[in-house]
Amino acid sequence: MCPESFVNLSALLPLFSSRRLLVIGDLMLDEWIWGRVSRISPEAPIPVVDVESISRTPGGACNVAANIMSLGSQSTLLGVIGEDTAGEHLREDLEKLNIDTSDVIVDPQRPTTLKTRIVAHGQQVVRADRESRASISADVAKCLCASIKSRIAGVDAVLMSDYGKGVLTPAVTQHTIREAAEHGKPVIIDPKGSVYAKYRGATVLTPNKQEAAQALSMDITDGESLTRAGQTLLRELSCRAALVTRGEEGMSLFQNGGQESYFPAHARQIYDVTGAGDTVVATFALALAAGADYVESAILANHAAGVVVAKVGTATVSLDELRRSLASYDERVVTAE
Repeated sequence: MCPESFVNLSALLPLFSSRRLLVIGDLMLDEWIWGRVSRISPEAPIPVVDVESISRTPGGACNVAANIMSLGSQSTLLGVIGEDTAGEHLREDLEKLNIDTSDVIVDPQRPTTLKTRIVAHGQQVVRADRESRASISADVAKCLCASIKSRIAGVDAVLMSDYGKGVLTPAVTQHTIREAAEHGKPVIIDPKGSVYAKYRGATVLTPNKQEAAQALSMDITDGESLTRAGQTLLRELSCRAALVTRGEEGMSLFQNGGQESYFPAHARQIYDVTGAGDTVVATFALALAAGADYVESAILANHAAGVVVAKVGTATVSLDELRRSLASYDERVVTAE
């Protein structure tokens, strides 16, 4: 262990405004139905929610793009929506955020992923999902790959947000990684599922601890097993770094070469972790595009996560919030080599 060190990253934040990121992945609409419960249904032993309001928020890869925009940067969003009301709402909400959706593909054969949460007295009662997890068709994948090829030269980094809804097929994912490598662009991936082979060659992976354990078919129960998991990810997937998020335990960064760094969680109080992974990968990728190294990018992502988990629902972090969080802490980074 080397001594703890203080890292000041405020000087990087003004550089965010000159960066543009390409975000590719599963586009979702998060819907929130807010109400109150005053009786039990006579039809079944379930609460009856009197609806008071309904709100919508872009989710999945859309929330990644929204976080990039809220941090003062620009993003181009690629993905697939359905020819339905949810898709129309999602496009409207994204346009209000000034997110470039000109290459978003509309597939009449697929529904727009819609996650509806019913909340009563601040407590989530139930969630209803309307979606398809089947892989996109060959024709849609071809169109998506063409858009990736045309867009990639004009961005500073590529970010893939995989929610397992069928957009980031192995062919699309590997096409993106190859195109990025040809143009010298880093690829940061928020992975999903148990088969990580399609991510081979990415610059950075950002799984949470449970996802990493599932993908590697191993139990992660302590620091030793976590280190083994991080090193295995790097070795098997030829990545340069892996940032493993650990909820209340913070984050661990593993770099190709054996460096391992730990970052304790910053959240004073956790209200909702919905979308926190989106904030982490967006902030990490943006920092990397702005010239930060892997440790510096992880510190910024850790601060951003501490901000959003203190909010209810799918949320973003602003540049001012990130700046205040940095000013409130002396960053302690413990690195093992």
